[in-house]
Amino acid sequence: MTFDLRAWCAEHLGSEPAEVLYERVSISSVFGVRLADGREVYVKAREDDGRAESCLTAQALLAGRGFPCPRPLTPVTFAGTLAVHAESSLPGGSVLRGDTPPVARRYAAVFARLMAELATVSVPPPLPNPRWARWDHDGPGLWPAIGFLDSRDQSVVPSFVVDTAERIRKRLRATDLPCVLGHADFEAQNLRWRSGEIWAVHDWDSLAWQPEAALAGAAAGAFANDPPPSLVPVESSQAFLETYQEARRREFTEEELEIAWAASLWTALHNARWEALHGNAPISLTAVKEQAPERLRRARIST
Repeated sequence: MTFDLRAWCAEHLGSEPAEVLYERVSISSVFGVRLADGREVYVKAREDDGRAESCLTAQALLAGRGFPCPRPLTPVTFAGTLAVHAESSLPGGSVLRGDTPPVARRYAAVFARLMAELATVSVPPPLPNPRWARWDHDGPGLWPAIGFLDSRDQSVVPSFVVDTAERIRKRLRATDLPCVLGHADFEAQNLRWRSGEIWAVHDWDSLAWQPEAALAGAAAGAFANDPPPSLVPVESSQAFLETYQEARRREFTEEELEIAWAASLWTALHNARWEALHGNAPISLTAVKEQAPERLRRARIST
């Protein structure tokens, strides 16, 4: 995708970039720039799939309440097929690394706070959900349609990954729990901490509309991800889910616990497939192979 950063900043921020401080091109393109007027901002551009305005509205509402996240500086604008916006820079802070139960509890407390804030936000559901979380897609196959993955040789994906994903997806799709707004990429790489406290939560493009238990379960499995991604130990997911329920001041029902444990595997399965298709080191793949039986048991999915 092509995008004229200089022209966009001049038109929508009133100043051209003097320096590009950061650039990442992945599912979306992110540019950290210092403008000619001295401001430091982040500009995000991604293919428009109808999600951007809901995500940005929710982010703006939380930032306005003082939640630790970047403040949007522009509405969503459109450059060809791209949805583009700018947000404030929140420099500083560091990644909190580790996947032990004590670390899990710290992440869970932040996730509970985030979900409580989003529970009071009313926006159109940001659908379709992010691709790595899209177990609820209505396409014909197991995986959501992702062209650059689907074009590769699928026979290299181990059968146990495919089989586990089929059973997890069947269980998740069978639930009739209500959907809520939540963060579907709650991973270490997207959070920054300062003096032991949360400093910033990033990647608000990744909001989703799914059952609360599924969102909490996904975060419970993936909170420690800072490339390369993996899957945290089962006892750390347990600590995350316990702390999340305590912070939200309600216990999950039996159905919710099953959905949470099922969802705790889905991101790792997506990443295991990615590794196999790209010939990468089998980090998530190994974790799935080792942990799937116990997580399936907790989700009450027969092995």
